[in-house]
Amino acid sequence: MYPRRMLPAISHLSAFDAVARRLSFSAAARELQLTQSAVSRQIIALEETLGCKLFQRNRHQVSLTSAGEKYHRDIRDILDALFRATLNLRANPAGGMLNIAILPTFGTRWLAPRLGAFFSEHPGITINLHTRLNPFDLKLEGIDAAIHFGSPEWPGAELDYLMGEDVLPVCAPSLRRDLALEGPSDLLRAPLLHLLSRPRAWTNWFQAMGIIVDQIDGLSIDHFATAAQALAGGFGVALMPTLLIRAELDRGELVPAVDVGPVAGAESYYLAWHRELSSHSPLTTFRNWLDDQARTFREGTAKS
Repeated sequence: MYPRRMLPAISHLSAFDAVARRLSFSAAARELQLTQSAVSRQIIALEETLGCKLFQRNRHQVSLTSAGEKYHRDIRDILDALFRATLNLRANPAGGMLNIAILPTFGTRWLAPRLGAFFSEHPGITINLHTRLNPFDLKLEGIDAAIHFGSPEWPGAELDYLMGEDVLPVCAPSLRRDLALEGPSDLLRAPLLHLLSRPRAWTNWFQAMGIIVDQIDGLSIDHFATAAQALAGGFGVALMPTLLIRAELDRGELVPAVDVGPVAGAESYYLAWHRELSSHSPLTTFRNWLDDQARTFREGTAKS
């Protein structure tokens, strides 16, 4: 419990935020639809609660004190979080809302096509998708859970295993034909593309093939979608997760670059969530559904 006398009123914080952003009491009053004297009284009350001055005032100018600048940086995130929580509840008072961070290609190619089934089964839960490439502070950014690729580690979070990843060297049919690619060693004379999210992928693959390579040069690409387009255009060969390029393989836009099947990657996909949300009902529902989807996918992949 927090001592009530230490908690400023929301109206005082809103007035402080408006004045701090505009550096004008009159402009803040217009924004808040209050009188200038009412805004001034709220700022004075907040300063009395905090025990320090937040603004320097003179007849023609208002500026933040150093304490005011720091306090404004701190409360903006709090006000934003309060606004999002209120908006979420008003949008779905009878159900729940989840903010899920996704990896761009995995989210659009694997998760998003399956979400329609989730919404049909659980119409009271709304999901907002946010794109993230690297781990971040879930609680600080107001994200309930995140799709994570890598090792089963995320500070302050618990994780559910979803699936591993098989990788396959692929290229355009014309490039394989032109370079007469057949076996793994043939790729040493092919232009290799590197995914920034998997910097050791080629080294690990060649080692799995019994080939030791000191240095592997080539073009680096940061997104799977960009890599897929470059591959289809004949720019080179890349190690791509089979689950993310199934459509291109089925359409014949990409083909296996050599006569070798997929190889299991060293890292996997997980769902990570903040420990404080472990009993949060909408998240538990989503976790159980996602676990079923991943299990079905793994079983289908094993049979094929």
